[in-house]
Amino acid sequence: MEDQLLQLLPARKGHFQHESGHHGDLWLDLELLCLHPDRLQPFAAQLATRLVQYDLEAVCGPLVEGALVALMLAPQLGVSFTYSERFENPGRTGLYPVTYRIPAALRGRLRGRRVAIVNDVIGAGSAVLGTLEDLEACGANVVAIGTLAVLGSTAARFAAEKQIALEVLLTIPGVIWSPEECPQCVRQVPLSTGSTSGN
Repeated sequence: MEDQLLQLLPARKGHFQHESGHHGDLWLDLELLCLHPDRLQPFAAQLATRLVQYDLEAVCGPLVEGALVALMLAPQLGVSFTYSERFENPGRTGLYPVTYRIPAALRGRLRGRRVAIVNDVIGAGSAVLGTLEDLEACGANVVAIGTLAVLGSTAARFAAEKQIALEVLLTIPGVIWSPEECPQCVRQVPLSTGSTSGN
């Protein structure tokens, strides 16, 4: 099953800058994940079975691919679906420069509700962290994070620090660095062409 999920996550090696500002040597082309929803559906169902134990009232996915996975899970769990939108934040510099925000019409519907953040792949956790911050601002009770895959160990550390359950189908080996610690930057390897809209 893990090999089948890996096939839905085409990877490239190189020197990449992720949305969080971290650097890494692996890039996943997440835009291709939902190209064939029928292939993704069994994994969404498997993730739903892991999340059912948390007595959820809603799932929230960061746009784009995380929200699409959350939308697949919501009817299987019998809960409502929400999403967070990505915004550039000129006031933030360094790591985690973007923010995520729940649309205004959905914010009041989350107060006091048990919510799981659902994502496609968590690397440095930029989308999940931003979504968590805004869900808490809405008064939601975030009890779990569910994701198809994680890259490295950052997500597990983040979930433990926040005391939120983490459900993962696949762990992909990988390391991310701050730009100052990046060994490829030390060797002056140029950044590879990629997108900073995820990973």
